[in-house]
Amino acid sequence: MTYNTQLKKLILPEYGRNIQQMVDYCVTIPDREERTVCAYSIIASMGNLFPQLRDVEDFKHKLWDHLAIMSDFKLDIDYPCEVIKPESLDSRPEPIPYELSDIRFRHYGKYIELMIAKAVAMEPGEEKDALVDLIANHMKKQLLLANPDGVEDAKIFKDLAMYSHGAIRLDPAVHKLHNFKAAPAPATTSKKKKKK
Repeated sequence: MTYNTQLKKLILPEYGRNIQQMVDYCVTIPDREERTVCAYSIIASMGNLFPQLRDVEDFKHKLWDHLAIMSDFKLDIDYPCEVIKPESLDSRPEPIPYELSDIRFRHYGKYIELMIAKAVAMEPGEEKDALVDLIANHMKKQLLLANPDGVEDAKIFKDLAMYSHGAIRLDPAVHKLHNFKAAPAPATTSKKKKKK
């Protein structure tokens, strides 16, 4: 008995062995016009496998790309669109340069440092005060994630002054931060069926 594991490995397994056999047959057709007609019928069959994607933009273009890939780029027909080239299959994107910098307290994150620097550079006024208040409350939230037992506002104000090199100093007697509480776990209601 012949098993699929003994057969040739599929190039794009999502289309299945029947579509792959149709593509292999299409490559062997000697007449170019007949080969093109066969390719269009294969594309129709491939599209029927994924009807939910018919409205997606460039869906037909992807099918033609897949047909070219499945034929190992040996299918010589007049493609209705520009298909993918074999060399672009192995191309890799350029690596993204990451800026590695030290973070003083990892529980606050790098963005808190950047926001504090932005707040220090702002002119004094209501906008700066509102931003400092938001930053302090966000710092408390972040610290509560690392220490769920509780956080003193004085600790947040001390860290804020340290980050800003003393430029932002909040008085615990005047400034009060929000009291954040952990969200309660959703209650699971299990209704048992009564036996008759």
